Amino acid sequence: MSSAVPLNVGIVQSASAVPTTAGGKRVLLAEPRGYCAGVDRAVETVEKALERHGAPIYVRKEIVHNRHVVETLSERGVIFVGETDEVPEGSLLVFSAHGVSPAVHSAAADRRLRTIDATCPLVTKVHQEAKRFARDDYDILLIGHEGHEEVEGTAGEAPEHVQLVDGPESVDSVSVRDESKVIWLSQTTLSVDETMETVARLRQRFPLLQDPPSDDICYATQNRQVAVKAMAPECDLVIVVGSRNSSNSVRLVEVALGAGAKASYLVDYAREVDTAWLDGVQTVGITSGASVPEVLVRGVIDLLAEHGFADVQPVTTANETLVFALPRELRAARS
Repeated sequence: MSSAVPLNVGIVQSASAVPTTAGGKRVLLAEPRGYCAGVDRAVETVEKALERHGAPIYVRKEIVHNRHVVETLSERGVIFVGETDEVPEGSLLVFSAHGVSPAVHSAAADRRLRTIDATCPLVTKVHQEAKRFARDDYDILLIGHEGHEEVEGTAGEAPEHVQLVDGPESVDSVSVRDESKVIWLSQTTLSVDETMETVARLRQRFPLLQDPPSDDICYATQNRQVAVKAMAPECDLVIVVGSRNSSNSVRLVEVALGAGAKASYLVDYAREVDTAWLDGVQTVGITSGASVPEVLVRGVIDLLAEHGFADVQPVTTANETLVFALPRELRAARS
């Protein structure tokens, strides 16, 4: 459960309201960006587990989808594994922010692993929805990307009831048993626009399709996309800081281009920015995915400053105050 509530106060400053300086070159910095509450909780979970138990700590998959975070934790003694059978019996295993299926929990128990579940509470909410509607014998249409860990975990809650719908083009292949008992759920990190396009296509086929009890796409994913949409029309270039296996980071590039940016690229580090991208550019937008530490954004800002983009102006569309408590196994250790 959260210990605070999200506070979204609307558009504080849109890109069109941001003045251009005399020199012409400027950076529009999206706010909010970077770490969301679920990522912050997951990363802190691993850090606190290291402090309490010492290395090695095992983590199934990547704790969050960010190269820098994974490499940094690896240097501190975290061992990332693909499956539970790679973990020595009796060891400590942390489940990632993306969630796991009941089968993974069972496999860990069979190996007598001590486990800490760092699943984002917003992902857990979708798991609970899947279980609830499976109990009521619904066909559950799960909108998401095939192979993504979050999708695998959610589908694993009710595999006989869940069908994956990987974008609008997959709608025609969907079949249901009873068109009056169909509901859609979604991966939390999708593009809002593409998800709603998929829902619209599904509803054309299944007019009685029901919506989830509350939004499945997480507040942070939506907020970051809204901020990019606000600044993209003013941008010759949008740089998104994030890893290529981060669904929400990849979506930000797509959202930027769809909202009017002339170009947009995804980078993990400032060193990956091709300075040729800056030729003829006056306005650069910067944002970052929900699993990206701020130090990586600062690196890009510093690089741009070296090339004449020293004027950094925020474009704020929401203020986020949501905080999630650590897993119960670690709460006493929280300072």
